[in-house]
Amino acid sequence: MSSVAAVVLAAGGGRRYGMPKALVEYEGSLLVERAVRTARAACDVVLVVLGAQAVDVWRSADLTGATVLANKDWETGMASSLRAGLDGLRGFPGTVDAALVTLVDMPGMTPEALAAVAAHAAPGALAVATYDGVRGHPVLLGREHWAAVAETATGDEGARRYLAEHSVPGGVTEVDCTGLADPADLDVPPPGVPSGP
Repeated sequence: MSSVAAVVLAAGGGRRYGMPKALVEYEGSLLVERAVRTARAACDVVLVVLGAQAVDVWRSADLTGATVLANKDWETGMASSLRAGLDGLRGFPGTVDAALVTLVDMPGMTPEALAAVAAHAAPGALAVATYDGVRGHPVLLGREHWAAVAETATGDEGARRYLAEHSVPGGVTEVDCTGLADPADLDVPPPGVPSGP
């Protein structure tokens, strides 16, 4: 069976939200704690990439069971965090065949959706969750693709361009996760919720 590691991208400064989303409290816990717990329920290996206020997140969040990595280039966008996460997995003991990438600002993500996509893990695999036919997260990147994904990822765009270029028959497996998870991300605070510390 191929080994898969979850990579939780949680480094952003949350410009539109008004604070780093990793530090946003949602239904009694921080978004980063929720994302790590969800990932741990689906994967034995979890790596969380921090950036904005990384020390504050590390001190205040319960990240039990996750390996924490700080991305010093987080201000350049999500692509640098994805690169940092993939580079970090190369150093893990044993071989990780695929990275399951998920985002900190999707509180409706579930272990079931992660597991559905993770089931396609293999060194040469590319898979993406879809919701009512629209691609979203998580995204599965087989080890053989990591170098090319890291090279093509720019700014706030992670693997999207790479996946689009490989969307030929048999290139990217689309995994229907409709009803398994809520793909909405928290871009701005809900009405009545203050932003910022």
